[in-house]
Amino acid sequence: MSVGKDDKMPTEREWLLMEAIWDGEEGITSSEILKKVQESDDMSDQTERVLLHHILRKGLVGYTVDEHDSRVFHYYPKKTREECLKQKQKDFVETYYRGSQSGAAASFLQTAELSDKEIKELEKILRQRKKKNV
Repeated sequence: MSVGKDDKMPTEREWLLMEAIWDGEEGITSSEILKKVQESDDMSDQTERVLLHHILRKGLVGYTVDEHDSRVFHYYPKKTREECLKQKQKDFVETYYRGSQSGAAASFLQTAELSDKEIKELEKILRQRKKKNV
C-alpha cells in the first residue's frame, strides 16, 4: 500500500500534539505533551499514545529514551511547523482549488474581512512577489 501525500502530514488531532511538541522544550515527554494538549482538548492517554504513534510513523517526530528511566521517551520535531504548514497549504489548494493558487487566494480575498492595514500588507507582499518574478 502506497502512502499518499496527505498521509505524511498531521491530521487535525495530530496537529494538537505537534503544536505541543513544537512549543515545548527540546525532548518533551508524553505526559508533558498530554498536559499541554488537555488545556484545549479533553484527550485521553490512550488517544494521545495512538496519535503519537501515528506522527512517529509519519516521520514528523523522533524520540530519545531517557537515560535514567527507559520507560520515558523524549519527543522532538523532525519537521518544522513552517514545513508542515507549507505542505498543508499546498494540499488544500490542490484538493479544493484544483491546484490554482491564484483561485485560492482570490477566493480568500473576496470573502475575508480585511482592515486597511491588512490590505496594505497584502499589497506589499504582492509587489515583492512581482519583483521576484521579473
